[in-house]
Amino acid sequence: MTITTTAAVVETGGAAFELGEVQLDEPQSHEVLVRVVAAGVCHTDLGVASGALPFPLPGVLGHEGAGIVERVGAAVRGVTPGDHVLCSFASCGACDSCRDGHPAYCRTWLPLNLIGGTRPDGTSPIARGEHALGGHFFGQSSFARLAVVNERSVVKVDPAAPLELLAPLGCGVQTGAGAVWNVLKPAPGQHILITGAGAVGLSAVMAARLTPAASIIAVDRVPARLELAKSLGATHTIDATTEDVGDAVTTITGGLGVHGAVETTGNVGVLRTTVDALAPRGTSVIVGAPPFGTTVELDVNAMIPGRSVVGLTLGDSEIQTLIPVLVDLVASGRFPLDKLVSFYDFTDINSAVADMISGAAIKPVLRF
Repeated sequence: MTITTTAAVVETGGAAFELGEVQLDEPQSHEVLVRVVAAGVCHTDLGVASGALPFPLPGVLGHEGAGIVERVGAAVRGVTPGDHVLCSFASCGACDSCRDGHPAYCRTWLPLNLIGGTRPDGTSPIARGEHALGGHFFGQSSFARLAVVNERSVVKVDPAAPLELLAPLGCGVQTGAGAVWNVLKPAPGQHILITGAGAVGLSAVMAARLTPAASIIAVDRVPARLELAKSLGATHTIDATTEDVGDAVTTITGGLGVHGAVETTGNVGVLRTTVDALAPRGTSVIVGAPPFGTTVELDVNAMIPGRSVVGLTLGDSEIQTLIPVLVDLVASGRFPLDKLVSFYDFTDINSAVADMISGAAIKPVLRF
């Protein structure tokens, strides 16, 4: 049986999103059909839509979905029709990384989420007429009123939870929070540097505020975002347009350097600055992704005193564990996600994209 719904389709790299009718398959044994209530817009969606990544187009993107389960496949046990869910990334569940509790480093992560456009069996759950579309994006393709979602991509939440507000937990928010909680794990008195005060960077600021870090230093080029960072927990801010970041960090830390850094901008010059700012045994976490093939030079001898640089995918999160914690923190007011979110009607998706590109919106969320 074919399911008809409305989706935002990207026809070719660089094209706008166009709403139109598409057809969905019935859920396979380990899939669920979700009626999408809201979906966050992420820079990864924009990168794929621009043609910068080899995802098959025409296609349907969206990977921060939130909604209500309509149907479940025959082998699904974790959710039932009527359950409220948040949608996140897909993973195989069987490789060494998945078994060790690190599904963000699943052996098949790239084809399952970012570049494949199909299920593991090579089929797409989305078509337009007789032609398959790129789908299964992050196991969900949630820029649609209905989505066929990988069972391992869904997290059940309390029916009272505000799905529209919580949609961004599926990617950007858990990435920033996970960088702090799962990788840096600040000890009492340590200094944390966060470059870029977008959705991921500000999520890292909010996460760091819930640790015993002595200082949380946020860097950006937009004064309004630095003011927002202060309100969310940054103890210090640096305006990169008027201050030398390295000198400012030296002053703030009394010459010690920072014990941990989260780089969210994707600018390799900024990455090098975070590494140079590290204290001995400090770690810089790479979150922002520049174009494929980009390299950065490091002073090798400066790394020998225990400094390290580590890449990060989706906060190194196990979604069934981390996302419910974030839901509770948002509900209790300790993680004020509402300060980042701007809401748009699904039909205004291109306005949401434009506002994200211009910086007018930090985290656009589409409401269906």
